[in-house]
Amino acid sequence: MATKLSDVIFGTFPDLRYQPTPKRVRALAGGNAVVDTNYALLVWEPKRITPVFAVPEVELRAELAPPGQQPADVPEYGVKVMLDAPPSLDPRTGFGRHTAAGEEFDVVTSDARLPRAAFRPADPDLAGHVVLDFNAFDWLEDDEEIIGHPRDPFHRVDIRSSSVTVEVRLDDVTLAATNGAQLLYETMLPVRYYIPPADVRLDLMEASDKKTVCPYKGTASYLSYTPAENGRNIAWMYDQRFRDAAQIHGLVCFFNERLDITVDGVRQERPVTPWSTTPAGSP
Repeated sequence: MATKLSDVIFGTFPDLRYQPTPKRVRALAGGNAVVDTNYALLVWEPKRITPVFAVPEVELRAELAPPGQQPADVPEYGVKVMLDAPPSLDPRTGFGRHTAAGEEFDVVTSDARLPRAAFRPADPDLAGHVVLDFNAFDWLEDDEEIIGHPRDPFHRVDIRSSSVTVEVRLDDVTLAATNGAQLLYETMLPVRYYIPPADVRLDLMEASDKKTVCPYKGTASYLSYTPAENGRNIAWMYDQRFRDAAQIHGLVCFFNERLDITVDGVRQERPVTPWSTTPAGSP
C-alpha cells in the first residue's frame, strides 16, 4: 500500500522529534559565543511546528544554573499541558511552554544571566544535549545570520511566476488586481499571491509599525486598509535580506484568510490557519 508522506510527517507532531544538522552553529550573547559546534541537533517538542537548536552540553561556554521561581503564566510540564495545548504550537508560542519532560535552566555567562534559556530533555536519545531558547541569543549557521527560528530541512518555499488573473477584495473594495503575480508555495501554508505594487491600491492603504520575521523570506513590513475595521495589517512586503526570496522582494501579499481572493474568476475559499483571525500573526 502506498504511503502519503505528508501523513507520515504530520503524524509525528505528537512526538518529540530531532534531526542532526551538518552546519556549524553558533549562539551569541552580547557578541560572545555561548556555543560554537558542528554537532547541533534540530529539535521539535511535541506539537511544535518549528524547530529549535539543541547543542552538546560539553561545548557550552556558559554555566547552567537552577532557575528562579516558576513564572505564573507558564504551567509545569505534565498531562494537563498536553491536554490544554492546541493541536499545534506555531512560532508565536514561547519557548517556556515545554511539551516534553525535562529540566529548565538559566544560562549564566560572564556578564549576563538568561532566565530559563536552556532545557535539558529527559529523552535518552537527546542525552548530553540542551535545547536553547532561540530568542535569547543571536544565531549563525556557518557565517550567515539566522532569524526567526532555525530553518527546517523538511520545509520548502517555492516561488513561481504566473499569468493568472488575481483579484483581492475586502468589503466589496478592490485592493489589487494583476496578471503578474508571483505564487509562493510553502509547506503547510496556503498559496500566497505576491502582487506588483503597481497593481495594488496603495493609495487606499497605510504603512503599519508592525514587523515580523521569517527565516526563509526575511523581515516583513505590514500595510493596513484603515477604512475597514478588519483591515488592520492585512498585507505585507518583505525586505531584501535573503537571496532565496528575491522573486518576491518589493511585492505585496494579502492574507488569504481574511480577504476575498479570486483567481481567473474563481473565488478561493478562505483557508483556516493560525492567522485566520489573529492580526498579530506572521505570514
